[in-house]
Amino acid sequence: MIPVMTHYRISEAAGLLGVSDDTVRRWVDDGLLVASSDQAGRKVIEGAELARRAQEHAARPKGPRSSPAGSSARNRFTGLVTRVLSDEVMAQVDLQCGPYRMVSLMSAEAVRDLALEPGSLATAVVKATTVIVEAPRDSS
Repeated sequence: MIPVMTHYRISEAAGLLGVSDDTVRRWVDDGLLVASSDQAGRKVIEGAELARRAQEHAARPKGPRSSPAGSSARNRFTGLVTRVLSDEVMAQVDLQCGPYRMVSLMSAEAVRDLALEPGSLATAVVKATTVIVEAPRDSS
């Protein structure tokens, strides 16, 4: 399987990082994010580059954090895969979902089936102590 390079438009990157489009544009202008142009001439950011910035952005102190009121076992956190550690049988997948780092332990087969790699878009589904990772399927 040939890895597919994932790119995100400015608005998609902003949504994944929990910041405004203008903030992402400013980060590109300031050299904090590297952007290129897609075939339509729109600015895009490579997934692994966005994952790196997501980790840096989340690591900055932002004041006291409180637990969300009314949370349930059906919590879903969409973000970027920032790291995959895998051996023959098991894997650890780290996701940066806005300011939250989510870690999932799963089979190495699941990582391959979902094509998870740094920069991939994924959703962590949290139920009690289990984190299930979902990735969009290729519709082609």
